[in-house]
Amino acid sequence: MVDQFIQYLTDKITLSDQERAQITEVCILKKIRKRQLLLQAGDSWKYNAFVCNGFLKTYSIDNKGNEHILSFAPENYWSGDRESLMTGNPSRFNIEAVEDTDVVLISKENFDHLCRTIPQLNDLVNALLHKSFVVSQDRIHAGISLSAEEKYQKFLDQYPQIANRIPQHMIASYIGITPETLTRIRRNNAAR
Repeated sequence: MVDQFIQYLTDKITLSDQERAQITEVCILKKIRKRQLLLQAGDSWKYNAFVCNGFLKTYSIDNKGNEHILSFAPENYWSGDRESLMTGNPSRFNIEAVEDTDVVLISKENFDHLCRTIPQLNDLVNALLHKSFVVSQDRIHAGISLSAEEKYQKFLDQYPQIANRIPQHMIASYIGITPETLTRIRRNNAAR
């Protein structure tokens, strides 16, 4: 697992053998079974998590028991609750394995130290945070501007590798429509 994480990093940045060893030394490996929680709402999140194998979803449950999916994290994606990580406050979200999943966890303290001592890692993290912000901004815009059909098509266009791995009700939750609406959209698309 750590080798896969190091490979992900070295595909993006140049690391010396010493820097690879420094990163490897602080990695915590965790296996999560399907439907097992990595984070439960109400707990504080203290890690940066990288998905090596498997698939995670981050979601909240409203007072009516409805699930609202904030994000998905398949292989080579990062996951976690940034707000809880930065503030230390309890998380509003659950992070659950959609499939059996292997993750690399690095504590906030160790990750911050790595970013201070390995400038190219810090640059990569900043680039990923900027990209994540743009994706979030685009998602908010789509949520308030697009029709249900357009949201679904945008999801399929942006995440074809995810669309085939998860149940339709999860896609509906992620794009903010009911499963019934998604069924209608898919039926209409198939009839065309």
